[in-house]
Amino acid sequence: MSKCRLEMQHDGAVARVVLAAPKANILDDEMNVQLSTIFDSLEKKRDLHAIVISADGPNFSFGASVEEHLPDRIDGALARLGGLLRRIVSSPAPTIAAVRGHCLGGGFELVLACDMIIAEETAQFGLPEIRLGVFPPAGAALLPVRLGTAAATSLVLTGASWNGAHAARQGLVARMAPEGNLEPCVDAFLDEMLIPRSAAALRHAARAVRTPVMRALLEELPRLERLYLDDLMKESDAIEGIRAFLEKREPRWARPQVLV
Repeated sequence: MSKCRLEMQHDGAVARVVLAAPKANILDDEMNVQLSTIFDSLEKKRDLHAIVISADGPNFSFGASVEEHLPDRIDGALARLGGLLRRIVSSPAPTIAAVRGHCLGGGFELVLACDMIIAEETAQFGLPEIRLGVFPPAGAALLPVRLGTAAATSLVLTGASWNGAHAARQGLVARMAPEGNLEPCVDAFLDEMLIPRSAAALRHAARAVRTPVMRALLEELPRLERLYLDDLMKESDAIEGIRAFLEKREPRWARPQVLV
């Protein structure tokens, strides 16, 4: 069964891309490939006013597949996620992430590649990778662009999460919806702000304002992926953290050697 689907709405002016593997909506390789295929199909639709990425179920996404972050699979998994994010940032219309529930790890990285975020006030945004002994390359590349260095550092190094209300105060969320009212809020935003505009103007304006995000994905992300693959994955703690998560136990971190 497909893990995502495409719905055309508002007389074809809006494409809705839906993560359809609830309740976790894990961004595994299969889903990433399906999402990339959907975005490829939208490339020549010049009459689009918006592309909305949403999710079935109570959560946007728990993140990437942890199993695919083991040493024999991580190289391909990072490449496919990075390719998907670059595909989103080159979309032919403004992209909106519509978020409820948990939006974590790779799911949060996907959202960071979108032009705007509309979220319920109780949504939870976070990058918990540090708890597994690793870090999020795409999150580390995109968060400084979207939020600034201080907030990015806090989220990446602590693994803390922000609710939708806090994310809105920080400027990450463009419009906040009361719990249970995400779809009406998204529709109101579309009707008020995007559908009345020129599709051509929206397409070129989106391309213009995406320049720093695209630069981060083209220049910074490859460097951070090499740091992850060539350096971090040689550390025993990275493997231990991932295996501990899969085995549902506390990680046993290596003791650093003291140089005297």
